Amino acid sequence: MSEKYKIYPEGLFFITLTVVGWIDVFTREEYAEEIIDNLNFCIEQKGLKVYCFCIMSSHVHLIVSSVNVSLSEILRDFKSYTAKKIIASIEESPRESRKEWLLHLFEFYAKGNSHNSKYQFWQQHNHPIDLVSPKFVDEKRQYIHENPVKAKLVNEASNYIYSSANSFTRVKLEAL
Repeated sequence: MSEKYKIYPEGLFFITLTVVGWIDVFTREEYAEEIIDNLNFCIEQKGLKVYCFCIMSSHVHLIVSSVNVSLSEILRDFKSYTAKKIIASIEESPRESRKEWLLHLFEFYAKGNSHNSKYQFWQQHNHPIDLVSPKFVDEKRQYIHENPVKAKLVNEASNYIYSSANSFTRVKLEAL
């Protein structure tokens, strides 16, 4: 097995969590807020340390580590819980105009994976990149913060509400 994408204790990692098929789910406020709420839960209850983040329409970028708990286990639980919550929100929402289409796609992606019962929300792999130097950390932090600017969602990174570049974020961040 490749050593390239391994999580180890005490490491600092750049992680990307991607929705299957790069489906634009986080264009809806309630789904992005679910990510924020569950990041904070993992910070408060599971030992997750979040230094930097950005929620884009189909993926989430993070710079993270963990204390006394396996980061792999935290991410597994985070992905499982958020997937269930967001799919339930989609199913129950009277305002979700894309409900049938979204559920059809999540069901389609689940058929190719024996680990899922009915739906698959997240891609299986997180491809953690070990941030071994301050220069590499700064490069990834800048990449994360500039993502919404490059996507032309905002003119300045600090104006993007779902990013650690925004000083009003609700995510309980650690200092880098």
